[in-house]
Amino acid sequence: MSTYAESGVDVAAGEIAVALMRDAIARTHRPEVMGEFGGFAGLFDASALQRFRRPLLATSTDGVGTKVAVAQHMNRHDTIGIDLVAMVVDDLVVCGAEPLFMTDYIATGKVVPERIAAIVSGIARGCELAGCALLGGETAEHPGLLEADEYDVAGAGTGVVEADRVLGPERVAEGDVIVAMASSGLHSNGYSLARRALLGTSEESISASLNRQVADLGHTLGEELLTPTRIYARDCLALINKVDVHAMSHITGGGLAANIARVIPTDLAADVLRGSWTPSPIFALLAATGIAPIEMERTFNMGMGMAAIVAATDAAEAVNFLTERGLPAWVCGEVRARRSGETGDASAKGGGGGAVSVVGSTWFRNR
Repeated sequence: MSTYAESGVDVAAGEIAVALMRDAIARTHRPEVMGEFGGFAGLFDASALQRFRRPLLATSTDGVGTKVAVAQHMNRHDTIGIDLVAMVVDDLVVCGAEPLFMTDYIATGKVVPERIAAIVSGIARGCELAGCALLGGETAEHPGLLEADEYDVAGAGTGVVEADRVLGPERVAEGDVIVAMASSGLHSNGYSLARRALLGTSEESISASLNRQVADLGHTLGEELLTPTRIYARDCLALINKVDVHAMSHITGGGLAANIARVIPTDLAADVLRGSWTPSPIFALLAATGIAPIEMERTFNMGMGMAAIVAATDAAEAVNFLTERGLPAWVCGEVRARRSGETGDASAKGGGGGAVSVVGSTWFRNR
């Protein structure tokens, strides 16, 4: 008689993985987390929301795209979970929400307990950095659908914000300025293009490229591509409590213009000044492969991972505050009236929004 194990699903390996990740998950628990580890559902004490006058729940879900392919090629799995948390919680914080908890889902061709535990340890570390709890998760073994060494990760998060403190386009006014916050690198977007441009497609080319030392980077290309996505949640929440933040934009897929346009009112526009910063070396390396400037700017974050829109009178204080917290920040643009027929460089991701243009001399003149 056939068994589940003979079909490729090892339940025992899954239990070993759970045991290995238990302590990492426990370190993320906030006081509101209820119940024992290993339940069918995670429990969060909603009475904690009584401190709000009118609490609004915010939710977000995401993955890390083909960055997992880099982790798999390098056989290093302890950072990809940080990327996952960043992609979720930094979408929550742009509306002003405090991340409360996350859940994760890992699908793999074969459960290798140590590998799964490494992935979850990264997720747990990301939750610690964001101040949220890892409330639950699922690991699914999919033999025949995924190869034994393949996996993908996804996560969902929930946050809370006071109704009258929700950030968004309705708060943005002409004359406001855009405060940029530095990215830690490519973050978790554009990896299909980056991998093709930098690594090639053959196994030999990929392996050699990942292990290549790059002087401008100060380490191997593989280490650069696995640099975890910066988690901005705590810094952004602190900034919201320090100055009057009107809106925030997480610079993810779609690049600078498309993401900033999402938080600009339809009757306004914004200019982002290329000359206000120099992208980190990984972007110059990508440009040198022949990627056109317009493709760079609509695919990658170009060194800006988050943007806050504040009144001009608060800009210097916001920049100084973030810099003192160890997060490089600078004023990169201004909100102005939208000219008749102006479309900007890209439509707002998701539709609507204002017109945003990235202006000034191009960073890279390789074409």
